[in-house]
Amino acid sequence: MLKNIPSILPPELLKILMEMGHGDEIVIADGNFPGASLAKRLVRCDGHNIPELLDAILKFFPLDQYVDKPLSLMAAPLTDKENPTIWNKYRDIVDKHEKDQKEFNQIERFAFYDQAKKSYAIISTGEKALLANIILKKGVVIEK
Repeated sequence: MLKNIPSILPPELLKILMEMGHGDEIVIADGNFPGASLAKRLVRCDGHNIPELLDAILKFFPLDQYVDKPLSLMAAPLTDKENPTIWNKYRDIVDKHEKDQKEFNQIERFAFYDQAKKSYAIISTGEKALLANIILKKGVVIEK
């Protein structure tokens, strides 16, 4: 064990986050997402929900400062009248860690799958909320 590392993050995930470079992407996927069939690297976090993982990851994972939208969501179908409520939780978590973060990108379902295939890794969770999938684009650590 180490100090100040959120215990929700398994060693395999910490290793992957450390390996990732600027511009690499990681998917945090809900329980319905076909992660095993799409992933180059798959991390199982079945007993956890996305908001708690997102909060733990963003404590030390820099988002890409050089793109307008380093966070992407799987867009709701046009037949849905409202966006998923879990997106409001994501906004609160992102605002807590990345004060200058702008809007989230929304990607159509099958285009999201295509982008997920190219991601560095996919984290499969036990999240039950629909359309809870999110992609994070890694930035650079800037020493102050």
